[in-house]
Amino acid sequence: QVQLVESGGGLVLPGGSLRLSCAASGRIFRVNRMAWYRQAAGKERELVASVARDGTTRYAGAVEGRFDASRNNAENRIYLQMHALKPEDTALYYCHANVIGEMWGDGADYWGKGTLVTVSS
Repeated sequence: QVQLVESGGGLVLPGGSLRLSCAASGRIFRVNRMAWYRQAAGKERELVASVARDGTTRYAGAVEGRFDASRNNAENRIYLQMHALKPEDTALYYCHANVIGEMWGDGADYWGKGTLVTVSS
């Protein structure tokens, strides 16, 4: 089994910055794609940013230029540096990872429990 644990959420003023971190642990042979999703109250969960194992990143249009996603393959971690935060960025942010548990195994998807980001004055 694999666990994903997020950290770094909190309350921040509009225009401020915050850095989220997520660590994967457990039965891991290799972590493929890692990503951040978010879900605001009353809305569907949406992709914020993804990072492939080779470091290739993709961003949602709403965060392009403000958020920067990165990962550390040696530590099975993904980060999300958020700048110029807006009230509409308020949401529960979830970490997602596709993990291969053993050599020759198939990848499986795992989710963290989320960390709350609130942008408010």
